[in-house]
This record gives sequence, structure tokens and C-alpha cells, in this order.
Amino acid sequence: MKKIIVILLILSIFMVGTISAVSLESLNQKFVAQGFAIPSETLASIDFDLENINGEKENLSDYLGKVVFLNFWATWCGPCRIEMPSMQKLYDEFHDDGLEVVAVNIGERQKTVVKFLEENNLTFPVLLDETNMVAGIYGARNIPTTYIIDRNGKILSMIVGTKEWYTEESRALFADILAY
Repeated sequence: MKKIIVILLILSIFMVGTISAVSLESLNQKFVAQGFAIPSETLASIDFDLENINGEKENLSDYLGKVVFLNFWATWCGPCRIEMPSMQKLYDEFHDDGLEVVAVNIGERQKTVVKFLEENNLTFPVLLDETNMVAGIYGARNIPTTYIIDRNGKILSMIVGTKEWYTEESRALFADILAY
């Protein structure tokens, strides 16, 4: 009998490490409470390749294994400009835990985007969608539009419009997303 108890205890210790502390249902409730839309069924993100601000090609799939904050924006967009500093703070706090902010600039030239990033001390990855093709694929007709993508490339949620990303509520949400 003691052997069985010990074995069960050992198994329970190993199983605790494999079970996510956060369920998709609880994440969805938190997303909805913060104004996000959630897909009615599991949706895989659509891979794409774009040049970054250094002229190098990057694919969305390069970020598999990380939680991706995929944001569509432009320098001329007032609401986009408003949310960028809070995106940077979120990136600074959670990047080492597996959050990657990927900001896709739509329709602008590299020189314009680089100048904006430098003036605003923004350091997260920025990709250039000069033809608006990727924005079109993702349905980013209004900006800013942000998608949250899990470590396996599945879309968890999306939100259109400006958001203050560095609030206690948002930080708690991202801590849960990263634990999912």
C-alpha cells in the first residue's frame, strides 16, 4: 500500500509540471473582459515574409515557440502612435518570458518608419508591409489592429483600436497568456 501511495505521489508531481496553469476558457473570459474578439474555432495564423527595418526578410513562423503580439500600424495613425509606448513597456517586461511584439507597418517606406522608431525609442521588431498585402490577408482595414498568437501559431484573440497595453489588467493577462 505504501508503494502505491509513493508511486501516485511521484506521478502527481510529474503531472503537475505538464498541466498548464491557465486554461483556454479562462483566457477567453479575460480577453472578452478586456474588449478582445476571440475566434469561434481554432485558427492558425497565416505565415508571411516581410522585410524588417534592416532590409532582412523575416517570417511570422520565425517566432513559433513565442507568444506573438502582432500589431498593424502606421506612423501617420494617431491612435497607433498613442499605444506604441505602452507596447514597448509590455515588450520590455515580458520579452524574456517569451513575448514577441511584431509591429507590421503598412504602406510606408523604411526611412519614414526608422525615423519614427528612433524618435520614440521603440526597440521591438518592426516589419514593412509597403504593399499592404499582409494587412489585407489579416483583415487589418482599420488600424491599429492587434492579434495575439500562441506559441503554436494559433490565433487566440484580436482587437481593433487603441489600447493602453501597460495596465495591471493587461499585464496580468499577458502573464496568463505566457503561462498557457
